[in-house]
Amino acid sequence: AGKRRLRIKLGIDPTAPDLHLGHVVPLRMLAAFQEVGHRAVLIIGDFTGAIGDPSGRTDSRRQLSAAEVKRNERTYLAQAGNVLDLAKAEVRHNSEWYRPMRAGAFLDLLTRFSLKSAWQREDFQKRLTSGREVHLHEALYHVLQAYDSVAVRADVELGSLDQRLNMLAGRGLQPKFGQPAQEVVLLPYLVGLDGKQKMSKTAGNTINLRDSANDMFGKVMAIPDALIEQYAELAAWLDPAAVDRIRDELASGRNPRDVKF
Repeated sequence: AGKRRLRIKLGIDPTAPDLHLGHVVPLRMLAAFQEVGHRAVLIIGDFTGAIGDPSGRTDSRRQLSAAEVKRNERTYLAQAGNVLDLAKAEVRHNSEWYRPMRAGAFLDLLTRFSLKSAWQREDFQKRLTSGREVHLHEALYHVLQAYDSVAVRADVELGSLDQRLNMLAGRGLQPKFGQPAQEVVLLPYLVGLDGKQKMSKTAGNTINLRDSANDMFGKVMAIPDALIEQYAELAAWLDPAAVDRIRDELASGRNPRDVKF
């Protein structure tokens, strides 16, 4: 891209009122692009949030009402502003392009995708083979996220590893609308307090940005010892040399509690 200012896209669905440390991982990367002069494009998925991203899920999400999505969204920008300079960012809502979209235009969008792009997803296949249902609106989620990239003319999209198929769908769709294909930056996701699943409100394993300092401290001290290095890197955002020192300290027998502290 040379010296061209790039448009860096990150989408967050308001499926719960709190952002958590897992959300901070891509937000910090978005802020890093912003700090070197690129345009941060933060999409609040007020339309897609009613569906909920099915990536990596073993069952269907409960669909949220418009009122629930709006209520959850109210606190998002204030929380994201702890990481991102919102005054310099472009904040969009994907209802801007989906609510006015007529049925004919949506059907035209669907002609750009094959049914295989949905049904070959590993998470859907696991649900189907175990007898759980996959609903059609879930199968269309990647179409909607992909078109978000077209709507904002994204040059780069950020997301966690489980977002790979959704983000590649956007990369594949843009040339069909005469746009260059976006680059995709896949980021590791933060494991939650249970030490097993991705940090998420659904799993109940989060450190929320609106938690009190005491609650945050208690939760960090309670994380499994196996997560110390990951939290040092992805939650404390320590540089690689500092993470290496922590790894060496743990290997030499230092008390994990002291390292967490």
